[in-house]
Amino acid sequence: MGNFSTGTVYLVFVIFSLLVAKQSEGLRVFTIINECKETIWPAITPGEQFEGGGFALKSGQSRVFTAPVGWSGRIWGRTGCNFDQDGNGTCETGSCGSTLKCGASGKPPATLAEFTLASADYYDVSLVDGYNLPVVVTPVNGNSNGGGNCTVAGCDGDLRLNCPKELAVKFNGRTVACRSACDVFDTDQYCCRGLYGNPVTCQPTYYSKIFKDACPGAYSYAYDDPTSIFICSDADYIITFCSKRKEKVCAYHGNRLICSGASIINSIFSWIIPMFSTVISWWLWI
Repeated sequence: MGNFSTGTVYLVFVIFSLLVAKQSEGLRVFTIINECKETIWPAITPGEQFEGGGFALKSGQSRVFTAPVGWSGRIWGRTGCNFDQDGNGTCETGSCGSTLKCGASGKPPATLAEFTLASADYYDVSLVDGYNLPVVVTPVNGNSNGGGNCTVAGCDGDLRLNCPKELAVKFNGRTVACRSACDVFDTDQYCCRGLYGNPVTCQPTYYSKIFKDACPGAYSYAYDDPTSIFICSDADYIITFCSKRKEKVCAYHGNRLICSGASIINSIFSWIIPMFSTVISWWLWI
């Protein structure tokens, strides 16, 4: 057996690490895709597993991350951002202060994808804090063994197009987001608090019905649970900005294109294992 280069050792290490990671029980794969026509800046809290909680994503780009069981957090998109080389700047919507990497929640209004990862994962898309972008969550490689609704969640309608003027957020004459009625009017009825702080008295309002009509698979107000909470076991998740709920959603893993309805883990193994075998054989030969 001959000498081998540092690059060869690194490649073997990377492939082996991927194999171990995919086989490790309790990891969920998150693929974040931007199908919007412009660059967005996804934000994640807590963001330790997600490149520190924020990054730029150009139109058509995607990023892949893993998060462990026990992670509970939210993902949203920021728009109209301008960051300098040190990651300092501002956004038209969704800002988490003045930094690219988010350590705190975003400023409303923002469409939120929310997750709690456990033996059965809970996830939803919420408009309770308002709306700024269409967001769809597609589970793949999962099941409904726990009796949950393991299907596509999200908001694929564009509320910016028909946002009531009293809720609209304008920037240079454009409607860039739609605030919640609670945020604008700050009443117990719209905020589901006080006498309205339970699911019996807090009912849909004129404004929440507008949100629900545009986004039937998302929370439109605080107690909109029956049609808005989703439960999956052993799933991975594709979070797509500016997609349709009924669209087949695809993401690249390595050199393979994986689409909703397919098993990401099995597909990853279908190209990693042959590659791993090839590299080991080549290493032994040289």
